[in-house]
This record gives sequence, structure tokens and C-alpha cells, in this order.
Amino acid sequence: MFTTLISAKDLFAHINDPEWIVFDCRFTLTETEAGRYAYQQSHVPGAIYVHLDEDMSSPVTQSTGRHPLPDVKAFSEKLSAWGVDGTKQVVVYDDVFGAVAGRMWWLLRWMGHTQVALLDGGLPVWQREKYPVQDQLPALTPSTFIPNVNHDLLVDTDFVESSLSDNNIVIIDARAEQRFLGEVEPLDKVAGHVPGAISMPYDDNLAVSSNFETPEELFNLYNENINQVNYKKVIHMCGSGVTACHNILAMEHAGMNGSRLYAGSWSEWITNPQRPVVVSTDC
Repeated sequence: MFTTLISAKDLFAHINDPEWIVFDCRFTLTETEAGRYAYQQSHVPGAIYVHLDEDMSSPVTQSTGRHPLPDVKAFSEKLSAWGVDGTKQVVVYDDVFGAVAGRMWWLLRWMGHTQVALLDGGLPVWQREKYPVQDQLPALTPSTFIPNVNHDLLVDTDFVESSLSDNNIVIIDARAEQRFLGEVEPLDKVAGHVPGAISMPYDDNLAVSSNFETPEELFNLYNENINQVNYKKVIHMCGSGVTACHNILAMEHAGMNGSRLYAGSWSEWITNPQRPVVVSTDC
């Protein structure tokens, strides 16, 4: 059972295994159909396409972030239609080294399915290592997915707001440092970060090879920033609850189990102008 990362070699060994399901999660925020188009041209054999906006999120409202969590019932029905059930090993990938696919990894765990792993290095590494791709769409074999939602993996805005003065809570922000500092903001209406949050851009989890760092290196990276706080007291956020999942995966791969996602993240935090915001000039 693979629960954090899987190598291209290990995935290829199971590429025709009916008990394995692969999801292609490619997506671009600025061109939302680009991932689907790329999938139609070429993908890992048997992979099923999953769209960040349509499948991994629910509709945006005035009080939510840009990617609210999907409705449990609706998402369960999609998983069933795709063939996921409690017996299946699931693998997810994208072409940005897990920045989007990490969200699908986290969603399945949230829904109670822990047999899910991210393809380490994603499609670029799969192609670099000369494994096959195809353009044929897979034939789906529906099954029955029974959700067992793990509420312990999640916190909401009220929790984050009430935790700002709690020294036992560590908030880690996965966005690029310039966005964290408020120097630039290409996606959201307000720049800056939640008071007390720590900047840990998700791509710091990656080695030069584009694979994740080793568990030991990831442990050292996060251990330096959380000051021996209980891992369940670590809250991850980003712009909209997507790349934050990359940091959660990194901690889990390092054996630092139990950190939680603030799914609404920055884009939900700023829907209420009364919530405090810190920019670089305040730091």
C-alpha cells in the first residue's frame, strides 16, 4: 500500500492492474481548460482526468475561498463512477510536481481513503524516464465508494482566527514568499498573510531532480520551523487550499503525521475585511 509517494518505476509495475486507479490532475489557474486539453493529447496509460474547479472543488460563494471543498455526496458519486472503492490503490499526478495533484491526494484521505499516493516527480519524471503515454480515454468500471470523512484533517476560518494568540498553533503558508510578504498578489484582491504565519513555499519540498526530498531532509526542514509543536497543531494554508496539501504530504512522508489543512486559506480569510492582515512593511 502506497500512502504518500510512489516512484514512476513502481507505478509502471502496476500500470495494467485493475485494482489500481490513476488520476491525471493537470490544471492551470490562468487557463482552466489547458490541463484537460493536455490530458486528451497524452497521459499515463489508463489515467482518468480530474478537474480542479469541476471535480475537486464546489462552487465559490461570497464567503468562501477560490476552491471550496467538494460536496461529500457529489464527490463520492464521482469516485464511484471512476471506480474507486475501499480496495483500490489510487495514484495521482500532474505536471507541476504535485502542486495540484496534492489536493486530490488530500481529498481522498479526507474522504477516508488512505491508499493514495502522489507520483513523485509527476508526468515530467514519468516522461523523462521513458515510460509510455497514450491518448486513448480509459474505459471506466464503476464501483461503490463509501465515504468516511476524517474531520480531524481540517480546520475552518473560525478556528484559525481563534488560534492567532495560541503559541501552540503553527500556521504554515505554502505560497511563494513574495505573495506571503504582500509584495505581489496575482490572484487575490488583498495581499499579505495571516498574522503569525510562517512562509514555507511548497517547492522547498523538492530536490533539484524535481522529486521530493528524502524523508530525513523533509523532517529537518519542517522541524526547524515548528519548534517541536505537536504535529496536529500545525495548520497548512496557501491561496485557496491547493498547494498547502503539498506541504501536508511532505510532512506525512517525513513521518510527521497529523497536520491539518485550512481549506479556505488566504482567499477565504480576506473575504471579511475585519480579519487582520500582515504585509512586508509590517514585518
